[in-house]
Amino acid sequence: MNNEKFSVINRLKSFKYAFDGLKLFFVNDHNGRVHLFAAAVAIALSFYLKLSALEWIAILAVISAVIVAEIFNSSIEKLADVVSPDFHPKIKIVKDLAAAAVLVAAFLALAVGVIIFIPKLFL
Repeated sequence: MNNEKFSVINRLKSFKYAFDGLKLFFVNDHNGRVHLFAAAVAIALSFYLKLSALEWIAILAVISAVIVAEIFNSSIEKLADVVSPDFHPKIKIVKDLAAAAVLVAAFLALAVGVIIFIPKLFL
Protein backbone atom coordinates (compact mmCIF):
# COMPACT_ATOMS: atom_id res chain seq x y z
CA MET A 1 0.00 0.00 0.00
CA ASN A 2 1.24 3.48 -0.86
CA ASN A 3 1.89 5.67 2.21
CA GLU A 4 1.80 8.89 0.18
CA LYS A 5 -0.74 11.40 1.52
CA PHE A 6 -3.73 12.42 -0.57
CA SER A 7 -2.92 15.40 -2.75
CA VAL A 8 -5.43 17.42 -4.74
CA ILE A 9 -2.56 18.60 -6.97
CA ASN A 10 -1.57 15.01 -7.76
CA ARG A 11 -5.18 14.10 -8.51
CA LEU A 12 -5.45 17.07 -10.90
CA LYS A 13 -2.21 15.99 -12.57
CA SER A 14 -3.67 12.53 -13.11
CA PHE A 15 -6.56 14.13 -15.01
CA LYS A 16 -4.06 16.02 -17.14
CA TYR A 17 -2.29 12.75 -17.97
CA ALA A 18 -5.60 11.14 -18.88
CA PHE A 19 -6.52 14.04 -21.17
CA ASP A 20 -3.04 13.85 -22.69
CA GLY A 21 -3.74 10.19 -23.44
CA LEU A 22 -7.05 11.02 -25.11
CA LYS A 23 -5.36 13.67 -27.22
CA LEU A 24 -2.62 11.23 -28.23
CA PHE A 25 -5.21 8.63 -29.11
CA PHE A 26 -7.40 10.85 -31.28
CA VAL A 27 -4.52 12.75 -32.93
CA ASN A 28 -2.09 9.88 -33.59
CA ASP A 29 -4.26 6.79 -33.94
CA HIS A 30 -6.02 6.30 -37.27
CA ASN A 31 -8.64 3.99 -35.74
CA GLY A 32 -9.22 6.54 -32.99
CA ARG A 33 -10.17 9.13 -35.59
CA VAL A 34 -12.42 6.63 -37.39
CA HIS A 35 -14.23 5.84 -34.12
CA LEU A 36 -14.49 9.54 -33.26
CA PHE A 37 -16.07 10.24 -36.66
CA ALA A 38 -18.51 7.33 -36.25
CA ALA A 39 -19.38 8.57 -32.74
CA ALA A 40 -20.02 12.10 -34.05
CA VAL A 41 -22.33 10.73 -36.75
CA ALA A 42 -24.21 8.59 -34.22
CA ILE A 43 -24.57 11.51 -31.81
CA ALA A 44 -25.74 13.89 -34.54
CA LEU A 45 -28.27 11.30 -35.72
CA SER A 46 -29.40 10.81 -32.12
CA PHE A 47 -30.10 14.54 -31.78
CA TYR A 48 -31.86 14.62 -35.16
CA LEU A 49 -34.09 11.66 -34.28
CA LYS A 50 -34.79 12.97 -30.76
CA LEU A 51 -33.91 9.74 -29.01
CA SER A 52 -35.40 8.86 -25.65
CA ALA A 53 -33.22 8.93 -22.53
CA LEU A 54 -32.80 5.13 -22.59
CA GLU A 55 -31.85 5.18 -26.27
CA TRP A 56 -29.27 7.88 -25.54
CA ILE A 57 -27.85 5.77 -22.73
CA ALA A 58 -27.53 2.79 -25.08
CA ILE A 59 -25.85 4.85 -27.83
CA LEU A 60 -23.42 6.56 -25.44
CA ALA A 61 -22.63 3.25 -23.72
CA VAL A 62 -21.68 1.48 -26.94
CA ILE A 63 -19.72 4.49 -28.21
CA SER A 64 -17.77 4.46 -24.95
CA ALA A 65 -17.27 0.70 -25.11
CA VAL A 66 -15.79 0.88 -28.61
CA ILE A 67 -13.50 3.81 -27.78
CA VAL A 68 -12.32 2.21 -24.52
CA ALA A 69 -11.67 -1.09 -26.30
CA GLU A 70 -9.71 0.70 -29.03
CA ILE A 71 -7.65 2.64 -26.46
CA PHE A 72 -6.76 -0.63 -24.71
CA ASN A 73 -6.02 -2.25 -28.07
CA SER A 74 -3.70 0.61 -29.06
CA SER A 75 -1.99 0.52 -25.68
CA ILE A 76 -1.41 -3.22 -25.89
CA GLU A 77 -0.07 -2.94 -29.44
CA LYS A 78 2.36 -0.17 -28.51
CA LEU A 79 3.57 -2.06 -25.44
CA ALA A 80 3.93 -5.27 -27.43
CA ASP A 81 6.00 -3.44 -30.05
CA VAL A 82 8.39 -2.28 -27.32
CA VAL A 83 8.60 -5.71 -25.71
CA SER A 84 9.11 -7.49 -29.03
CA PRO A 85 9.96 -5.21 -31.96
CA ASP A 86 10.44 -8.25 -34.21
CA PHE A 87 7.66 -10.65 -35.08
CA HIS A 88 6.86 -13.10 -32.33
CA PRO A 89 3.98 -15.60 -32.58
CA LYS A 90 2.88 -15.04 -28.95
CA ILE A 91 2.87 -11.25 -29.42
CA LYS A 92 0.72 -11.77 -32.52
CA ILE A 93 -1.77 -13.70 -30.37
CA VAL A 94 -1.87 -10.86 -27.82
CA LYS A 95 -2.42 -8.27 -30.56
CA ASP A 96 -5.10 -10.39 -32.24
CA LEU A 97 -6.96 -10.83 -28.94
CA ALA A 98 -6.87 -7.09 -28.27
CA ALA A 99 -8.17 -6.41 -31.78
CA ALA A 100 -10.91 -8.99 -31.23
CA ALA A 101 -12.11 -7.04 -28.20
CA VAL A 102 -12.57 -3.98 -30.41
CA LEU A 103 -14.39 -6.06 -33.00
CA VAL A 104 -16.82 -7.42 -30.39
CA ALA A 105 -17.50 -3.90 -29.08
CA ALA A 106 -17.98 -2.61 -32.64
CA PHE A 107 -20.44 -5.42 -33.47
CA LEU A 108 -22.39 -4.57 -30.31
CA ALA A 109 -22.42 -0.89 -31.31
CA LEU A 110 -23.63 -1.81 -34.79
CA ALA A 111 -26.41 -3.99 -33.37
CA VAL A 112 -27.56 -1.25 -30.99
CA GLY A 113 -27.44 1.29 -33.82
CA VAL A 114 -29.52 -0.95 -36.08
CA ILE A 115 -32.07 -1.61 -33.34
CA ILE A 116 -32.44 2.08 -32.50
CA PHE A 117 -31.89 3.92 -35.79
CA ILE A 118 -33.38 1.67 -38.50
CA PRO A 119 -36.99 1.77 -37.23
CA LYS A 120 -36.83 5.55 -36.78
CA LEU A 121 -35.32 6.12 -40.22
CA PHE A 122 -37.14 3.60 -42.39
CA LEU A 123 -40.29 2.36 -40.65
